[in-house]
Amino acid sequence: MNVTEEIRARLEAAFAPRELQVVDDSESHRGHAGWREGGQTHFNVTIRAGALGDMSRIERHRAVHAALGRELVGRIHALAITASG
Repeated sequence: MNVTEEIRARLEAAFAPRELQVVDDSESHRGHAGWREGGQTHFNVTIRAGALGDMSRIERHRAVHAALGRELVGRIHALAITASG
């Protein structure tokens, strides 16, 4: 399972989202810090889930990071999150 699939699987399991988009944006960061051959370093995540509805923006981001887990987040150089309830 690649990083994109792992992000998707963990977020689906944690939040059962109505909408989930996980985009590997690594190629547009070629030559920048954190970029590695093969990609899987820079991601954009858009998630809409009822479980995130009553949270502040910071709480939503923390919840997404918690769902992904420390080990997976440690393998990602950049993670842009758009989260709503």
